[in-house]
Amino acid sequence: MPRRHIRVTGAPEAPLRAALTALRNELGVPGSFPPEVLAEAEQAAKAPALPPYDATDLPFFTVDPPTSTDLDQAMHLSRQGTGYRVRYAIADVAAFVVPTGALDREAHRRVTTLYFPDLRIPLHPEPLSEAAASLLPDRDRPAVLWTIDLDGDGRTLTVDVRRALVRSRAKLDYAGVHKEIDAGTAEEPLALLKEIGELRERLEVERGGISLSVPEQEIVERDHTYELAYRAPLPADGWNSQISLLTGMAAADLMLAHGTGILRTLPAAPDGAVGRLRRTAHALHIDWPHHVSYASLVRSLDPHRPHHAAFLQECTTLLRGAGYTVFSDGALPPLTTHSAVAAPYAHCTAPLRRLADRYASEICLAAVAGRPVPEWVPAALDALPARMAEGTRRAGTVERECLDIVEAALLKDRVGEVFDGCVVEVEDRHPAVGTVQLESPAIIGRIEGTDRLPLGERLRVRLTQADPGSAKVRFAPV
Repeated sequence: MPRRHIRVTGAPEAPLRAALTALRNELGVPGSFPPEVLAEAEQAAKAPALPPYDATDLPFFTVDPPTSTDLDQAMHLSRQGTGYRVRYAIADVAAFVVPTGALDREAHRRVTTLYFPDLRIPLHPEPLSEAAASLLPDRDRPAVLWTIDLDGDGRTLTVDVRRALVRSRAKLDYAGVHKEIDAGTAEEPLALLKEIGELRERLEVERGGISLSVPEQEIVERDHTYELAYRAPLPADGWNSQISLLTGMAAADLMLAHGTGILRTLPAAPDGAVGRLRRTAHALHIDWPHHVSYASLVRSLDPHRPHHAAFLQECTTLLRGAGYTVFSDGALPPLTTHSAVAAPYAHCTAPLRRLADRYASEICLAAVAGRPVPEWVPAALDALPARMAEGTRRAGTVERECLDIVEAALLKDRVGEVFDGCVVEVEDRHPAVGTVQLESPAIIGRIEGTDRLPLGERLRVRLTQADPGSAKVRFAPV
């Protein structure tokens, strides 16, 4: 079933640490970087390729989770006539990584950064990902600088992308940004995040796109014990995402015009999948009139309400099937759009954490400059979709297995206890098997009974197993 990203605050206890270590060994997750990769990273950190264009006078800021140190993006927002100017600086990994060198080869082996509850397995060594290449505050950094001018309605007018030296002035987090904007105390560059974000959200509605506001599962340490809760995304999360989406859409348009690129594509969901969601909505007592589109329904839901949150989680099934599509020499692929974005779209804003983004940035730089793409890009392009698919699958497995382990660790001493829950999913072929969402703690787990489960109904369930080392959490109806 679809899962949420999780994070643990505080040091995990011994059984949880042991189970997570065993999972890393089982999955063959990369460990420490080889000496030659670290040596190359440390040398590159001392002498990156610096761009001639200096944009350090612009007061950029970043918006990330409070503990993040691998900062891919920084922005500066301003008014431009009757519209707006979005400047979006993306960490320039290519300024540090020599094509086909040790760093490059290791990045192709890792593909993505992997996030475990207790640690992070980075795509690039920490001297780069958390230091020299990261857009940390009060540091001059090489970046790929996007300048996107918008009209008064938030529509794209012009796009420019070039290498530049930038300097972030502030490392902000979502809660702080939302509080400052909501209180009316944010200065204009930050205050415009809401103004531009809401305009882009309206355009998303207009083109039929959808952004899922799925709650995040969070494990917090309190008084030497763990608690689990849901964190519904703040409006600031959505506004920030709209800037990234804007840039990804601009990148896709540039690459399509250039005739070479790598897109993030997703076909339209089959009718059967939407029909299944309609049945789930009915079971969860969510009114979905036939004249209301899927996108309109999702935008009307409140992730703070348990049955709405459960439905939003089920909606992520429609995102399965997303992949990477490459093209070159002007031969465009049959599918160029991402159905959730409802437009052509590319991943280009997280090169510290995702391999493909470095290639997308390089193609866009070439497209705007009117020059050929560097030879190292097309040499690797054809193999990227399969490599990214493998890395994405591994990241998904890590996410699912970690959640199973953490849930088992939280409940390992409560086997036999009874909880209140709601059945949010029932297997078509085995209606006595499904998924239950507990009211407290905030856990979603497998439930197995002997009779058909009441989809969308509340019921009492008994915890039958929970062992972070061997057994996933399982429930049975009382």
